[in-house]
Amino acid sequence: MKQGIHPEYHPAAFIDVSTGRKFLTRSTIKTGQTETVDGVDYVKVFRDITMDSHPVYTGEKRFVDTAGRVEKFQNKFRRSRG
Repeated sequence: MKQGIHPEYHPAAFIDVSTGRKFLTRSTIKTGQTETVDGVDYVKVFRDITMDSHPVYTGEKRFVDTAGRVEKFQNKFRRSRG
């Protein structure tokens, strides 16, 4: 492997904000926050959705309110007929 051209690869803790569960791995991502787990410093990476909270993996069905979106779009881009 050629030296000096690859990004730094370090321990990272991916944290699901909805469940609070941590997934410890390694990554090249850099954030300003760190956490020490078992004497090892991990970079903290917060994620909104992971496999612990994604509906495909949990089997949970979520209802997304789309009422009025089509009407709002049509009203916004309606052409005047005169």
